[in-house]
Amino acid sequence: MSFPSHPGIFTTVERQCADIDPTPPLRLFDGAERAGVPLALSRARQLLYDRSVCPAAHAALWCQMAERVHFDAGSDWPTAVVWLGLPGLRRTAFRITGRFRAERGDVEAELVTCYLEALAKLGAHDPDPGGAVLRSACSRAWNVWRKTRPEMAVDDVESAGGAPIDMDTEGYWQADYDAIPRHRGLSATVRITVPAHRVEGVRLGALAQTWGVADTATSTGYSGRGRQVAKISLRRVGKSG
Repeated sequence: MSFPSHPGIFTTVERQCADIDPTPPLRLFDGAERAGVPLALSRARQLLYDRSVCPAAHAALWCQMAERVHFDAGSDWPTAVVWLGLPGLRRTAFRITGRFRAERGDVEAELVTCYLEALAKLGAHDPDPGGAVLRSACSRAWNVWRKTRPEMAVDDVESAGGAPIDMDTEGYWQADYDAIPRHRGLSATVRITVPAHRVEGVRLGALAQTWGVADTATSTGYSGRGRQVAKISLRRVGKSG
């Protein structure tokens, strides 16, 4: 398996757990052995997402994971527990990154945090502990980025077409800041931010100018309904009176 040169949390965990088998092992309680059948870590991950395994055996595995996440730092189990949960988190990480243009590293960090917090709150008698943990983690992470969506950053507003036609300047804002001269350390880059609901207005304003209808465009706005993203209203040009 090839890994990117700058791996995220998921890839780092995959690397760390590639050849480990922490002790004590997880045990499968399927009725064959009263004390349970010891499992290799890779086999345990397969069974966690195998729908043919009986619900009671699934629940027992997740409850054992909830116990092992609290093992001391010298144990491989805290990292192994994260590794066991990755198959249930990957799809949501991909969807959040694509939908909200979020940094993959930030998304993965949030998902792992939510996953561990949900695992720590796992009830002993939950009939579907795995589903409860993964649903909680994915829903919480999704909500984090959904709340940050009202604003989006663009590198250059002017290249997007300038300000929308007839747009009230109040409420339209931009922030410019220059890096503080330093010999060392990090410095901020220039970024202009506009409210997300005005971005389509910016683009439509440029479109109206390109079409030569800037004088007849009375408003540009975001509809917020269905697949329609915005609209241009044109006034009728003719004789008055």
